[in-house]
Amino acid sequence: MVSPACHTFSLCAIPKPGNCSYETHERSSIKMVKGAPLTIGHIPYLNCVPFFHYLREAGCTGKLKSGVPSALNRMLQQAELDVSPSSSFEYARNWQDYLIIPNHSISSTGPVQSVLFFSPVSLECLSGKKIIITGDSATSINLLRIIMFEFIGVDQIADEVAHGDIEKMLASGMPTLLIGDRALKATQSAPRYMHCFDLGELWHRHTGLPFVFALWMARKEAVSRHNEEIEKLGGQLSVARKHFFSEIEALANNVCQGSCLSQQGKIKYWKGIEYDLGAKHIEGMDLFFQLCVKHGLLRNRPQINFVQSR
Repeated sequence: MVSPACHTFSLCAIPKPGNCSYETHERSSIKMVKGAPLTIGHIPYLNCVPFFHYLREAGCTGKLKSGVPSALNRMLQQAELDVSPSSSFEYARNWQDYLIIPNHSISSTGPVQSVLFFSPVSLECLSGKKIIITGDSATSINLLRIIMFEFIGVDQIADEVAHGDIEKMLASGMPTLLIGDRALKATQSAPRYMHCFDLGELWHRHTGLPFVFALWMARKEAVSRHNEEIEKLGGQLSVARKHFFSEIEALANNVCQGSCLSQQGKIKYWKGIEYDLGAKHIEGMDLFFQLCVKHGLLRNRPQINFVQSR
């Protein structure tokens, strides 16, 4: 597994709307080797198992590279990957470099169960308070900011990427954002006095729309080189997902046996996630992007562009 990309942030207050600094990424100058196989990002989280468990059997021959979402974002930015499930916020800040593979996402309409914010106090009481955030995902961090600024009405928060053991910080009572398998485990170990807020549920409560946490997206130059493979990948992902959910009962017992969830817990978790990308998902994603612009988290509203069938 690739280690997470290193993010060093000083503790800073983010105003509403902020005169905040922007993360900028230079356009990659890396040259991909002609004739090289399609390189595909792989997230080793429970929520991605429906995409990857049967992907080889569905006909995918690309080279897989594993990493947490922030690591894959960096690898995609630097052209170390051709295509990957990646943060919707990564798409938004570098949309000129990417095309979205249609019909696939990691989304929820309501609770997602694995993007969780733990706090000893209500959200309204967190103005100016230090919040510990995961460095694993850009989308979840900015979703939390939008929820606090736009929906809760908090004028200022101070967030800091955990440099130590984030679970220990949670255990000490610090307001903490966790994602993925670590969030699932934290529901069983967090202090009982901590409130647990599901960010997918909060977004849906305030907007009535799904939230898109991740997209399948390809670098534009990769689409030029691997157009047929990437077009086929979209179909292979559909086949892999369908196969997985047709056998979900047996697979929940046999795969990811080290998960903190029971067999039925895994089934409930997978069925609670939406792996498609329909009109409502796109509407929700576009609203998120608009709110990020409003609150100074993005410079401009990105265009939403898809890989086109030939």
